Amino acid sequence: MCAGCGKVLFPRVAVCPGCGSVDLEEVGLRGTGRVVTWTVVRNPPEGYEKYSPFVVALVELDDGARVLSQVVDVEPDEVEAGMRVEVAFRRVKEDGASGIIAYGYKFRPVIE
Repeated sequence: MCAGCGKVLFPRVAVCPGCGSVDLEEVGLRGTGRVVTWTVVRNPPEGYEKYSPFVVALVELDDGARVLSQVVDVEPDEVEAGMRVEVAFRRVKEDGASGIIAYGYKFRPVIE
């Protein structure tokens, strides 16, 4: 979070893009938010063909930061603006040659 203007920043940066301050502090994020807008990727980049179609959304976290991320555990035609989502750690990709599996954050609908 920027001590200069109070903006919550994610991912971590060296300089606040809002006010230029370098006085930044690390804060925990709750990991919940809402879908602002989204798109369905039907022609994915090489290596992601088996996941197609998939949803990529701009998520506004309850803490104020905005994150671009994949949305999982929901059919593409069920995603809508305002949908409540929560962070989920999932497989991002795997390298067949080395056997390395990369994990990262994605979002899934909140079950209420």
